[in-house]
Amino acid sequence: MPSIQIVQRAIETYHRTIAELRAQRVSNEGNLRRAFSVLIAELGRAEGWTLIEEQTLTGRIRPDGTLRDDTSYPRGHWEAKDSQDDLEVEIRCKFERGYPQNNIIFEDGQRAILYQNRRRVVDADMADRAQLSALLATFFGHTEQNIEQFHRAVEEFKLRIPDLASGLEKLIEQERSRNQRFIAAFDAFHTLCRQAIDPNISADTIEKMLVQHLLTERLFRTVFNDPDFSHRNVIADEIERVIRTLTWNRAEFLKQLDSFYRAIEDAARDITDFAEKQTFINSVYERFFQGYSKAQADTHGIVYTPQPIVDFMVASVDQVLQTEFGTSLSDEGVIILDPCTGTGNFIVNILRRISRRDLKRKYSQELFANEIMLLPYYIASLNIEHTYQELTGDHLSFEGICFTDTLDLAESQQLSLFAEENTERVARQKNAAITVIIGNPPYNVGQMNENDNNKNRRYRDVDQRVRETYAKDSKATNKNALSDVYVKFFRWATDRLKENDGIVCYVSNNSFVDQIAFDGVRKQLLINFDQIYHLDLHGNVRQNPKLSGTTHNVFGIQVGVGITIAIRRRAASERFIKYYRVPEDWTKVEKLAWIEQTTNLNGVTWQTLQPDARQTWLTEGMHSDFEAFLSIGTKETKAGSAVEAEAIFKTYGGGVKTSRDTWVYDFKREVLTTRIIGFIEFYNAEVDRWQRRVDRQISVDDFVSYDDTKIKWSRDLKLDLQRGYPAQWQPQKVRASLYRPFNKQWLFLDRILNEEVYQQPVFFPTSISEVENAVICVSGLGHDFFQTSIANAIPEYKFSSAANGGTQCFPFYVYDEDGSNRRENITDWALAQFQAAYGDVTKRDIFHYVYGLLHHPHYRAHYADNLKRELPRIPLIGTHIPSADPVGDFRRFVEAGTTLATLHLNYEQANEYKLRWIENRDLPFTWRVTKMKLSADKTTLVVNESLTLAGIPAECLRY
Repeated sequence: MPSIQIVQRAIETYHRTIAELRAQRVSNEGNLRRAFSVLIAELGRAEGWTLIEEQTLTGRIRPDGTLRDDTSYPRGHWEAKDSQDDLEVEIRCKFERGYPQNNIIFEDGQRAILYQNRRRVVDADMADRAQLSALLATFFGHTEQNIEQFHRAVEEFKLRIPDLASGLEKLIEQERSRNQRFIAAFDAFHTLCRQAIDPNISADTIEKMLVQHLLTERLFRTVFNDPDFSHRNVIADEIERVIRTLTWNRAEFLKQLDSFYRAIEDAARDITDFAEKQTFINSVYERFFQGYSKAQADTHGIVYTPQPIVDFMVASVDQVLQTEFGTSLSDEGVIILDPCTGTGNFIVNILRRISRRDLKRKYSQELFANEIMLLPYYIASLNIEHTYQELTGDHLSFEGICFTDTLDLAESQQLSLFAEENTERVARQKNAAITVIIGNPPYNVGQMNENDNNKNRRYRDVDQRVRETYAKDSKATNKNALSDVYVKFFRWATDRLKENDGIVCYVSNNSFVDQIAFDGVRKQLLINFDQIYHLDLHGNVRQNPKLSGTTHNVFGIQVGVGITIAIRRRAASERFIKYYRVPEDWTKVEKLAWIEQTTNLNGVTWQTLQPDARQTWLTEGMHSDFEAFLSIGTKETKAGSAVEAEAIFKTYGGGVKTSRDTWVYDFKREVLTTRIIGFIEFYNAEVDRWQRRVDRQISVDDFVSYDDTKIKWSRDLKLDLQRGYPAQWQPQKVRASLYRPFNKQWLFLDRILNEEVYQQPVFFPTSISEVENAVICVSGLGHDFFQTSIANAIPEYKFSSAANGGTQCFPFYVYDEDGSNRRENITDWALAQFQAAYGDVTKRDIFHYVYGLLHHPHYRAHYADNLKRELPRIPLIGTHIPSADPVGDFRRFVEAGTTLATLHLNYEQANEYKLRWIENRDLPFTWRVTKMKLSADKTTLVVNESLTLAGIPAECLRY
């Protein structure tokens, strides 16, 4: 039930609207009903229900409004009548026609009557706030017994699934050890799956596939009223062949699920609209998978596309076909593929738009869909075939759907797939000249924890294409984000069009629009397509913590989402990128409502983007004068080219990235020592066991022990194990480290136990270097907000950037790894620039000038967007910034930087912050005590609120 405040506010708005209408002498149903629909729609949103107006339930039953919950189950109805009608007579007429009596409001703008469970429960004067509020409270608070049973059954089903699945897996394991018929059938099916889905698919995955089928096959037969489903679907029939060789009582085992099945079946029986039934089974399926296999759900993205988005995308593609190609979805030769069809929503939507005379040809010859997950493949087959039967009256198997991995079809050699029928389907699809690729690709950059052993699959050909295009054209240092599956689907789709004109339309993670690592993706999209539309639906919870994935994101996820329509038409009269972003604070409901009203891309007020030379599409907030400033560091200088590049620092590098912080960091040296010795003993034992393994074909992922109490695996540690590299305990490897500002801990610095040490061994090779050296740390590329700090011990990767982007460190000195050969890291080129501008300048002055300027509040605010996209550039006072006294202002910045560095390195005085970081290592840090700021009159730099550096002119502070 919505809160009292929401109800009161909504009723107040309703009464105000009614008063305004009546002041205009409006009293008919058509005008007054709108006010009540707005009222119950708002209250419905607060409850998680959606109001659908004038939806036919069955036959002639068409209430003015139906409220459905997130499973698409009807929770209540509303019928509006004219004030001139006899409300009692109208109610009797509606009930005689079969209108529902479980939870329905009849109202005429003056009186509202609520029926529940076939009896009248409230009769309210709509002008009386208390009576109307009571009626609405009763309406939204009502839950029928079968609905309660359904939701309880679904949740219990979700909770019971792990135990039930485990029981089935044990039975299958027993059969695999003693039943020769089952062993033969299982192995044959396993071989087919290796050919059709993944060459490395494990026997465990096959077992899970059988379990999925066994636990859900009844629902497909009963919910969709298709008793022959298991025999008519080519893949289900293959699985049934394997299951029929089992020597156990299937019916007896599944009897324990009867109560769950019946509750779900009873709920589905009340849903007569097939589209709503489709949403219903999707919801049940999502809950099933989250309970059964969360890892598989995370890998493949078990999130389905809301219908308004599907409508918008299909309508937009049809619009582009008409305006740019002079054709339509119905026309012959327009061949359409949904490469990751899920439950078939896109193909179903397309079928409903095809003209009747073209429908059979399109259905039989020009529509294709792929799905890699068993249960959605079943649902998609049923949905698509049922839709065709509904539209034509004939049942015809949809031979355009394939149970296969789309990205696998890009491989140069395609093996035979399952039954001959499925193999023929794949061959026909591969030979088709695709015009439109449309769908919702999975997005998952990869596992966060190697111990999860849940990697994204690698694809030789597609991954190679990503490397030689997107990665090659990227200037980013860290390109891990390009391993996201949705990026591979963009690459695959572009190549799948071959040299033909066509359209790619995806709803996906839209990090490629603005994030650093995707500059190569943006460049390639402009090379491969002539016109690009991107509708940014935002919802990036990580960039804006004020948002909620569950309420603001259209998929309920953490990353931003967008719809991309990429058009290749070489005869296009103009090339462009069109962009529109919905308001950031809109909720999911508001976004979907807007998309529904917008209809297609013609209803959007697009902004034309002008990308810059760095492949930045969203340039708002960027300042071109930033390019004229001095680079703090460049890859060319770092690489040590023959001609010294123009940069302030010769070399720089990231903070240590361990991939196992809880193992290799600790405040107490002795605790760290004990933990590391145990870790090394276990790891070295695994190295020895690997070298002595009998099965030389087993993968390292399947071989190692994932015991979180003894080890934390990472990609590089597994590689070291395969290479036979043992780890060694050495006391001198225990080093002082700054985990976060003012948070000093002990670190076991080791190239095997740390994933990446970068250049820290030459920045802080010994304890002596911790006394004489310091590194300026700045947020790396792609951060959410710029931070800078300074360290005199080895910094952790996110030392100065607790969010995205990591940390880049610029040392004053560098050494050889044994601590010898100390040398200054400021370039001679930089020294010459500063001496030409300010006379007698040392490299130490430059170091502190840089640190002071990086804390300048106006610099950080004005160039905030530039600082997200590249390393800082340092302006010269008097050259890039107006100044009446350049030398004096330079000296003041040097003094400010020196003061800040002294304060920041004296972290022992900041015990209160240390305690905060012990409690929560990932707490975002702000320089409270030692942040440089401006005085009230904006003419003075204030450090630590008690140290003042006066005299810097206002025009210098405001640039």
